[in-house]
Amino acid sequence: MTTPRISARISSFRYPDGTAALENISLDIRQGEFCGILGSNGSGKTTLLKVLDGIVKDFDGSVTLDGIDIRKLSPREIYSKVGLVFQNPDDQLFAHSVYEDVAFGPRNMGCKEKEVTRRVTEALLAVEMDSLVAKDIHNLSYGQKKRVCIAGLLAMGHEILLLDEPTAGLDPMGEYRMMEILTKLNRESGVTIVIATHSVDLVPVFLSRLHILSRGKLVRSGTPEEVFREQSELANVKLRLPYIAELIHQLKTGDNLQFKRIPLTVGEARREILELFGQRPGA
Repeated sequence: MTTPRISARISSFRYPDGTAALENISLDIRQGEFCGILGSNGSGKTTLLKVLDGIVKDFDGSVTLDGIDIRKLSPREIYSKVGLVFQNPDDQLFAHSVYEDVAFGPRNMGCKEKEVTRRVTEALLAVEMDSLVAKDIHNLSYGQKKRVCIAGLLAMGHEILLLDEPTAGLDPMGEYRMMEILTKLNRESGVTIVIATHSVDLVPVFLSRLHILSRGKLVRSGTPEEVFREQSELANVKLRLPYIAELIHQLKTGDNLQFKRIPLTVGEARREILELFGQRPGA
């Protein structure tokens, strides 16, 4: 098994008023993963991302980036590899135009203008924003602003993206498009992606690994199938099954339909239903 890109062993982190924010966190992020930190509002997801990004340093324990204590690395050393996309893009964007905002990072790294242009062009193409390169930031939609934030990190060469609620504030089509863009970055460009989210319906479709965070503690980790296996555990951490899984669960427990498993996506549910009634998918 490969060495984790990010390895966190956080015994505790408390806010200035003494409130416990994170406790007993053991988390490894490996190269090429697309994983999610799933939890209800107030569970500590944003705080955990800030610790993994090196923004929050006054915790008890250790966080390493490629085997090196993140607190011993300079901001430039951290940001050359990993970057955080905030939940609200307006907290991250500051330049007048799309080009200028995405170009800021490479310029700050000392890249020559020709290289800056190449990086900006490739980054905007990767997030499907290349046609809006000259657009005024203030005239972008909320979802477009989020994609510009991602492009700004890609232009700096980031290999690991941490995203705080990347689908928050988007309509259903915007949510799906955002997740498709992230999936493409992960599969085709090899970008390691960690998202913090409470959107349980999108998770099984796109993510391969989940970590459930509740009251600052990681209470369960595994594949979506493993994590969503116990409905009672989800209720205890203020989460629910995906809607399609909830429907099949009710049919199985309330109506005694003999489903072999609880599917998590529409495609899986279709196959289970057809099999239950003696039909082959596509027949």
